[in-house]
Amino acid sequence: MPKHLAEDSDAQALETFLHERELRHLRVRRRADLLTIESGPVEDPIPHARLRRVTVQYWRLEMPTRSGKWEPTPHRGLLDEVQALLVDSFPWTLVALE
Repeated sequence: MPKHLAEDSDAQALETFLHERELRHLRVRRRADLLTIESGPVEDPIPHARLRRVTVQYWRLEMPTRSGKWEPTPHRGLLDEVQALLVDSFPWTLVALE
């Protein structure tokens, strides 16, 4: 099955959404099928969450573990739905840790 890559426009839309929700300390990094939400220094980023593109339309929410690995959650949907779910249902994962 081919991977569906995240687009620059997806990363920009997510970052704009976060900044509109007063989460300006966060930035979004795009790589392959992932949009990683992070903060802190670019050289040593603090991971907060990431969205993985699983189909053309659907994204899955993943959270970092204490061991530095990523754990998929059961939450998936359109980009707008998953980003809203993250901010509204899991706000503690996005707090500034600096």
